Amino acid sequence: MSSELDFPYHFDDQGRTATTGRPDHIRDLIEQVLFTMQGERVMRPDFGAGLLALVFEPNSVTLAATTQMLAQAALHQHLSHLIAVTSVEVINDDAVLRVEIRYVVLADRTSHVASFAVPGGAA
Repeated sequence: MSSELDFPYHFDDQGRTATTGRPDHIRDLIEQVLFTMQGERVMRPDFGAGLLALVFEPNSVTLAATTQMLAQAALHQHLSHLIAVTSVEVINDDAVLRVEIRYVVLADRTSHVASFAVPGGAA
């Protein structure tokens, strides 16, 4: 089993850089794409979907649709060499947007689901 850097960066019990398995690493990459604001990364101004900016938007059906489009486009742009996104589902749940990503890891054709919660504004 290969080891990849764990996200967020931290040290393990032996004081070394923490590592994780490939499936968890890919989930970490998805999280980075979803929550990184465009312009936040030096030399990669187009990286990210910027879902954290949605914290200040009123939670609505329109916001859920926008979130779905942003997430799907960003994942395709930045991770299509590693995963094939099969669906992005955004659930408007009171003050929280729940984002569920279903994807296939291209290297081994395994299916996975990753869920994230984006705190929202007033409904």
